Amino acid sequence: MSVPRPAAVIVLAAGEGTRMKSQTPKVLHELCGRALLDHMLAAARDLGPERLIVVIGHALERMRDHLAATSPDARAVVQNEQRGTGHAVRTVLEEVGTISGTVLVTYGDVPLLRPQTLATLLERHEADGNAVTVLTAEVPDPTGYGRIIRDDSGAVLEIVEEKDADAGQRAIKEMNSGIYAFDGELLADAVKRVSADNAQGEEYLTDVLAILRGDGHRVGACVAGDFVEVEGVNDRVQLAAARQVLNRRLLEAHMRAGVTIVDPAGTWIDVSVRIAPDAVIHPGTQLHGDTVIEAGAEVGPATTLTGTRVGAGAIVRNAVCDHADIGPEANVGPYAYLRPGTVIGRRSKAGTFVEMKNTKVGERSKVPHLSYAGDATIGDDVNIGASTVFVNYDGVDKHHTTVRDGAFVGCDTMLIAPVTVGDGAYTAAGSVIADDVPPGSIGVARARQRNIEKWVLRRRAGTKSAAAAQRALAEQDQEKEA
Repeated sequence: MSVPRPAAVIVLAAGEGTRMKSQTPKVLHELCGRALLDHMLAAARDLGPERLIVVIGHALERMRDHLAATSPDARAVVQNEQRGTGHAVRTVLEEVGTISGTVLVTYGDVPLLRPQTLATLLERHEADGNAVTVLTAEVPDPTGYGRIIRDDSGAVLEIVEEKDADAGQRAIKEMNSGIYAFDGELLADAVKRVSADNAQGEEYLTDVLAILRGDGHRVGACVAGDFVEVEGVNDRVQLAAARQVLNRRLLEAHMRAGVTIVDPAGTWIDVSVRIAPDAVIHPGTQLHGDTVIEAGAEVGPATTLTGTRVGAGAIVRNAVCDHADIGPEANVGPYAYLRPGTVIGRRSKAGTFVEMKNTKVGERSKVPHLSYAGDATIGDDVNIGASTVFVNYDGVDKHHTTVRDGAFVGCDTMLIAPVTVGDGAYTAAGSVIADDVPPGSIGVARARQRNIEKWVLRRRAGTKSAAAAQRALAEQDQEKEA
């Protein structure tokens, strides 16, 4: 059977989430590179709903801004007073009108819920002809959850909250997830009849099930394959637990697709990361944002990549790379820092204790160690000596440096931007280059060395240095006499 397309998915996300103890709304806390709410919306989109509706209330402007930026296809409905789940759904229907067809109601804090599970719920709802079908789960410890009470035919008689359950009912391990598929027209009528006559003074969506059953309609249930999917995130402990589950899912999917992940327990990855087969991810690696690892590349150990592309066959070790582009067969690290705008060409190197920002490095060029390159263009087949600094900032503006093909920059060179080192040109070690170096020339910009004899004996008398110098000078005098 093909998965029925829901007429609407309503995602309840109006609450504050006080147990997070955070100024950030609970549903906007991040999990593997995506807000909790956005995980739920992504799962909902896979069902192809005719309408995608999010109920918001707490931190209203922030929630609106987030939805506008990440989910422009979702309609926001404001629940000004958070008076229960039934009230939230009633608020939606009062604003948009009765929705004909199947209406799926879920929550913004269940990021582990798979689209396949929701599809199974919709299939069961349609196949059984239910007025409402509740998603349930068998849990090892149902303490604190509402229990599903069924009749002999398997239809749901009622949902009994733990405080109201007797001993036999408490022994039931099937719990209510609070996620439902409704007949939209029946929902619109029943939700108007939900009472707030309870200790909390709130309208609960659970009561709709009893109303529909009282009207003679069938109430069914669909059991989720894995109870972890329907567990909500209410505090930082549960957030961390959910992150572990989702991270493991992501890593397993990549490994089954041909990626070697040496230590899954020590590797963290976002949902938007793409990794090609035969790439190798070493321990202690974190991959964030829209990072792309191409075939045969090796990343790690102890590497963090954010929004970075790593070309086929490249090696990146002990590095931090933020929105950089590393070409095929390039070599980065160890202990390199590539900042936004950095492009490393094919077979080029950014080595140990090298930092680059907004710099393009051509093919087969080397910046091997202890150097900084900012706002620069480095051509093909260039060698940048150790301790070279591209001096790009004058305190007010940034300036550009160009090192053309085949150039050789000597160790401890300061390149004072704006400046160009021409094709095949050299700079002498220890130079401060403030003027262009023509092609094939060598730029030398350093003072001639001058030695002041016996300065230490006169100006640092009594020090260890003076004693060592005195011994050496005495030995020289002895050698001369001999």
